Amino acid sequence: MPITTRAAVVESGGAPFTLSDVTLDDPGPHEAVVRLVATGLCHTDLGVASGGLPFPLPGVLGHEGAGVVEAVGSAVTGVAPGDHVVLSFTSCGDCRNCAGGHPAYCATWLPLNLLGGRRADGSSTLSRDGEPLGGHFFGQSSFAERALVDERSLVKVDPDVPLESIAPLGCGVQTGVGAVWNVLKPVTGSTVVVLGAGAVGLSAVMAAALTPATTIVAVDRVGERLALAEELGATRTVDAAAEDLGAALARITGGRGADGVVETTGNVTVLRQGVDALAARGTVVVVGAPPFGSEVSLDVNGLLGGKQVVGLTLGDAETQSFIPALVRLVKEGRLPLHRLISTYPFADIDQAVRDMGAGKAIKPVLTF
Repeated sequence: MPITTRAAVVESGGAPFTLSDVTLDDPGPHEAVVRLVATGLCHTDLGVASGGLPFPLPGVLGHEGAGVVEAVGSAVTGVAPGDHVVLSFTSCGDCRNCAGGHPAYCATWLPLNLLGGRRADGSSTLSRDGEPLGGHFFGQSSFAERALVDERSLVKVDPDVPLESIAPLGCGVQTGVGAVWNVLKPVTGSTVVVLGAGAVGLSAVMAAALTPATTIVAVDRVGERLALAEELGATRTVDAAAEDLGAALARITGGRGADGVVETTGNVTVLRQGVDALAARGTVVVVGAPPFGSEVSLDVNGLLGGKQVVGLTLGDAETQSFIPALVRLVKEGRLPLHRLISTYPFADIDQAVRDMGAGKAIKPVLTF
């Protein structure tokens, strides 16, 4: 039977989140009903809510959910009622990239996760007063007390770890960690530079601190963020509001340049500076997303020294193995994710949005 639940609905682009009763469709064979315990708030949610992406509104967003499975469809085998789960992105499971262990580059990733608002067959997972709502966001739409979740968005996790402490693993944290572990793969003595000390950037700093990199540089314009970055593993910091970034990185690296750069700001000027700061055969990982159509000019001759510019989605992570590993690190205290989290009751979602926009909260987590 369909389930009525409380959700935060965005009525139109730029409108606030409004708590409203919505109805979940019956679970399909490859879906589960999850009772949310916590869900992270991400800049991607805010970008869609502002009308910056063509997601169908009114709709329900949220894509960093964590909760307890209540019911499963007839074909679900990976989880059972009572299991604790972290929710992440979904994928088709059949295309070349999915089969090759790279589901973040699924051939149907955009419609399944970010833009479609519906299941792959076009049916709606959510409705209100009989009218379909935009849903199926990242296969979950977790800004709700209960969510109808695609099986490939579900990751079973250790029930001994508090769910509010690991909800952000589904998107922002695995993106920052994956940029370092799955792309840069620092070797002994490497220099890693992280541009932007928000949730993704600080996750990259924590990840770099667990590698053989010996120089980890955090760059931001907010002193408090830089101080936190040092506590989380950065060996050097650069206040981009106070000094020239290129000159600072040249000084720190002795003129050699950085082996790896993680660009999280979405600012194309900062991206260009990151590319220019690379050592020969260095790599920039592009994580921050500027508005669609944004372009950046690069010095082509400067690239001929073997520099690489690599785009990244969701850490290029295979979630079923990656997220449980991160949960273990959180449990053991080696990934101090709690330093980034500020918790808010679900009803205070708009306050969390304001605090995130003002820089008061690095990673807001809504609790139910």
